[in-house]
Amino acid sequence: MAQDNSITQFFGENLAEILAEKISRIYSKFSSDDYIQFVKKNCKTLTYTGRIDLHTDALRQFLPDNYPDAVEILMQILGEENPNETGMFKEYYWLMPVGKFIEKFGLEDFTISIKAIEEITKRNTGEYAIRPYIRKYPQKTIKIMQKWAKSENFHLRRLAAEGCRPKLPWSQKLGTFIEQPEPVFVILEKLKEDQIKFVQKSVANNLADYLKVNKDPAIKLLQQWQKSDNKNTRWIIKHATRKFGTI
Repeated sequence: MAQDNSITQFFGENLAEILAEKISRIYSKFSSDDYIQFVKKNCKTLTYTGRIDLHTDALRQFLPDNYPDAVEILMQILGEENPNETGMFKEYYWLMPVGKFIEKFGLEDFTISIKAIEEITKRNTGEYAIRPYIRKYPQKTIKIMQKWAKSENFHLRRLAAEGCRPKLPWSQKLGTFIEQPEPVFVILEKLKEDQIKFVQKSVANNLADYLKVNKDPAIKLLQQWQKSDNKNTRWIIKHATRKFGTI
């Protein structure tokens, strides 16, 4: 059998062992062997995303039934914050099921879940987990994301722009603010001069999405930004329009 060199290989029994070891240190009632065997038995034919779902459902099965209690345990395994722009999917890949857990099971516990997404984002990413909350609580969630856009933590600033993209890859299209993008543009306006490159990329990619789904307000915003001499704003404009042409 050919060796699996894809990303999928990292989300099987090996990840179950990593998570079980971390969780059992915090929660002594965690059935590590049962969790590992459950994943081992069911993961073989699954894709990368299917394996993340499998881990997520297994966590729901083996952690306390009470959602806040389960989240409290998961928050205690997060470890040190990621100080770098890179490493979200290398050093912290093992957190993907934790983010999915919040995405899938936390919608009725808004405050706890939003705080969890903040903490996950400082290590891995919350760009997928935040989207159901935007759909269910659009105004409340976007106001929090507008605050994240002013955060000292650049991972949260990136999430502010990346999480509300209309066409985020590997995620369902987000139609909430397509026709009335002003709340999203408030976020992008706060980030248009950000010095961190991967924040700039998220701002640009958000605008590139809007050029596809509702181009007129996006063009108007970009034309306003063209008056700026700020090098970061200029880079964002160039990156956002790279497949669109002249605005």
